[in-house]
Amino acid sequence: MKMFSVSHKTAFVVDHCPYMAESSRQQVECDVLTKSRAQGVIPLAPVSKSLWTCAVECSMEYCRILYDVYPTNKLVNYIVSDSEFHILNSWRQEDQSTHELMAALAAVGPPNPREDPECCSILHGLVAAVESLCKITELQHEKRTALMDTAERVANRGRIICLTNAKSDTHVRMLEDCIQETILEQNKLAAGSDRLMAIQQCELVLVHIYPQGEDTLVSDRPKKEISPLLTSEVHSVRAGRHLATKLNILVQQHFDLASTTITNIPMKPTLNVCEQEEQHANTSANYDVELLHHRDAHLEFFKSGGTSRDSGLKETVTLKWCTPRTNSIELHYCTGAYRISPTDVNSRPSSCLTNFLLNGRSVLLEQPRKSGSKVISHMLSSHGGEIFLHVLNSTRSTLEDPPSISEGCGGRVTDYRITDFGEFMRENRLMPVSESAHDPSGKLPAERAKAQLERHTRYWPMIISQTTIFNMQAVVPLANLIVKETLTEEDVLTCQKTVYNLVDMERKNDPLPISTVGSRGKGPKRDEQYRIMWNELETLVKTHAGATDRHQRVLDCIVACRSKPPEEEERKKRGRKREDKEDRTEKNGSKDTDDKSWQDSDRSGMLDKEEQESEVIKDSPDSPEPLNKKPRLSTDEVQPPERAKGPVSLLSLWTNRIAAANSRKHQEFAGRINSVNNKAELYQHLKDENGMEVHENGKASR
Repeated sequence: MKMFSVSHKTAFVVDHCPYMAESSRQQVECDVLTKSRAQGVIPLAPVSKSLWTCAVECSMEYCRILYDVYPTNKLVNYIVSDSEFHILNSWRQEDQSTHELMAALAAVGPPNPREDPECCSILHGLVAAVESLCKITELQHEKRTALMDTAERVANRGRIICLTNAKSDTHVRMLEDCIQETILEQNKLAAGSDRLMAIQQCELVLVHIYPQGEDTLVSDRPKKEISPLLTSEVHSVRAGRHLATKLNILVQQHFDLASTTITNIPMKPTLNVCEQEEQHANTSANYDVELLHHRDAHLEFFKSGGTSRDSGLKETVTLKWCTPRTNSIELHYCTGAYRISPTDVNSRPSSCLTNFLLNGRSVLLEQPRKSGSKVISHMLSSHGGEIFLHVLNSTRSTLEDPPSISEGCGGRVTDYRITDFGEFMRENRLMPVSESAHDPSGKLPAERAKAQLERHTRYWPMIISQTTIFNMQAVVPLANLIVKETLTEEDVLTCQKTVYNLVDMERKNDPLPISTVGSRGKGPKRDEQYRIMWNELETLVKTHAGATDRHQRVLDCIVACRSKPPEEEERKKRGRKREDKEDRTEKNGSKDTDDKSWQDSDRSGMLDKEEQESEVIKDSPDSPEPLNKKPRLSTDEVQPPERAKGPVSLLSLWTNRIAAANSRKHQEFAGRINSVNNKAELYQHLKDENGMEVHENGKASR
């Protein structure tokens, strides 16, 4: 049922009732030669088109673009509705041209404003459009004949575009109900007929047209499914240029078209781009021309890093004009050719460009780049009286000999992960599956394979020097498990164990396989290596963290292990400050005078050494108390009074250092503070209570 899409048949229904003769109120100036007009000549008054004229012009532009890009297999059936319906052409290929439609519309003429509006209705045309969609086209007949035994596989889909002036939203719903009932009736008739086909899908695009300066009575509505057979969308548009822009956007959406704007087109007589530019013979100007074509012409452009820009209500790709070459024998390697259609076919730049190309010239188009070399990605050329946009291959040609895997793809990259890629292909091989195979999730085998391939390639570096974790054997268990669709509790424990092993490696300061390509010396330091490793590991797990809660638990484990405890961060900060202090001391030492005595120099050196050693002892992990248990003692408090008298013995220095270190680790014992001759007195209050004096052996005496 996928042989014919909705775009195969399009039925245009244009309202021809008396209210369509109303003015659109968009003024059109007829007298534009204001400077060359003689004095006394009254200028022409501006005119305005009717709603009918605006609808016909815009619908013809829709058909023109369609016929330019798709000359075959995309068919239009044009219907006019008033007191009855008028079918202006058929589904035959010879009737598919704007000349046939314009001649038929000229015969119909404008709507009669004096006609009874009660006798006119858009419903006549909508019913005729549904009946027309049930008719078999020539291409459908060929497919049904080729598939005689399975003719029901040929699908019948179509689209109805209705241009009218609706009364209200209720009126729109009434039109949708009428189309739905007509489809059901026609499907019943088609079931018993060989000349008709039942409609499997129908899209209704209702465009409500109202004059300039008035409020719309119909609200916009996106595509909505009315029934399994009918979908509907409503667009409320002001007549005039707004209607033309809306239908230009619709034709791009309906037939998968894209826009390309050619910039910097020179209008110079030397290039013969526009030989009729007589008034600009001595000057040059650059113009822009917008072209429509199939969307596939931009696939390689976006792959190479190109971007599009917003042009009004739609996006367009900008390409720059290159000076054409006169050698028409030169061939270019093209990967695709697509028919084009100018957006504004009647404009002067568009006419000059098409005439220039139809004369046998080719134009190369380059991507606009702020820096770097010129990249020519497209070419405009005509074949058989039709203009095509050619996509040029801007990378290595597939017609050349394939590059060696050691040479690299167009560059000097040689460290590809060839072994890992072979393992990757082995894990994602496709195998035939019987139709009876049942999957609890309800997914088809092809969908499951695509989902697995998407998960495995969310983060997969191609070059060895661009990754760290995929070069480490310790990360293999986590990398193999995190790409799974679901994780078990054992898988989570395995991943957490892998993370803890990495933490242990960092604590032991083990080396990592960091690439030194492009860096000077031995590469980054050990701390920087582990920072790179943790960042890459977190990036890998983040791409899968949203799958299940267990994937998120693995990410939480990595984040928790990466965060440093406050004590370690404070110790590193103090270490950096101490290094800065030593640097400043070395710089200031050269400026000091040498007239101090050796005792003062020795004493100051000893004090600095004591301070550093005490800080090392305090920062050691064996300290039983936290660092902020007792405030830091000043240097004057640590220095004994006998130091001022002269040199100090080595034993005194060692004793003072131990005392200073111990004083910072805990509160001083009260008995040591009140001791006499380094001996603490026991049972101090016993004499006051009993009147007895206690000796060292514990005996009391009066």
